[in-house]
Amino acid sequence: MARSMTGFGRSSLSNDGRELTVELKSVNHRYLDIAFRMPRSLGFLEDTARNAISKRFSRGHIDVFVTYRNMRSDSRTVVLDTGLISAYLDASKRVHDEFKIADDMTVSKLLKLPDVVNIVEADEDQEAVTALMCSAIDKACDEMLVMRENEGARLCTDLFARLNTISDIRDRIADRAPLVTEAYRNDLNSRIRSLLNEVEIDRARLATEIALFADRANIDEELVRLRSHIASANDLLSSSEPVGRKLDFVVQEMNREFNTIGSKANDENIAALVITGKAELEKIREQIQNIE
Repeated sequence: MARSMTGFGRSSLSNDGRELTVELKSVNHRYLDIAFRMPRSLGFLEDTARNAISKRFSRGHIDVFVTYRNMRSDSRTVVLDTGLISAYLDASKRVHDEFKIADDMTVSKLLKLPDVVNIVEADEDQEAVTALMCSAIDKACDEMLVMRENEGARLCTDLFARLNTISDIRDRIADRAPLVTEAYRNDLNSRIRSLLNEVEIDRARLATEIALFADRANIDEELVRLRSHIASANDLLSSSEPVGRKLDFVVQEMNREFNTIGSKANDENIAALVITGKAELEKIREQIQNIE
């Protein structure tokens, strides 16, 4: 069954003091477009994540949100600026000596002075974080895939029904088409008799005119192609492969056949059916914009 391009997936994993959460949100897009929102420190993961997602999906705009926490005891290091500490202590002593102010400098006060203490993030273990990311991405993709498949099934149910409507309209046009030439024959006979009264009608000339009209108004080929396009659309919707672009092309071809039928048939009943069919096709076209 064809899949939708709308979906959401989330996965949160932790291992060895590291916790990583991945959220995926996808909407329809002509191509596959992936946008990342993650800490700059995890920038090295972007290509890995992009490749993993590209293997699972072929179309849609996918926003990837990544949050990460390293709770390991060795994830941060406290670094003291000993040179700056010496400078602060020297300054404190000079103030005491010059202005006779009690020197109340303590360790706690010293550590609160600007730039004395610096917290340095330890270099990440890229291999460990990459493994965590791959697992989280895979699980989030699984969840989003299920949602896209479920939404696709709902879309397909609606599209199958609309294609059945198109097929019914096509059959009604096919039933009406043979009557158009006969109606033209009767109308032409009636108009000629009213104009010429009792003058003998050239039956051969009349037959030729009717044959020419029948040839111009013949829509058999268009009806055959329209039936074929309807069958193709049904087959594509039943496929598990990405079919959105193909469906878009098939709908364009169906619309072209309806246009040709409407211009050739020269019949108000068929024209009305063509309008109804094209309106239904437009609804189908709007729906398939969200098919992967």
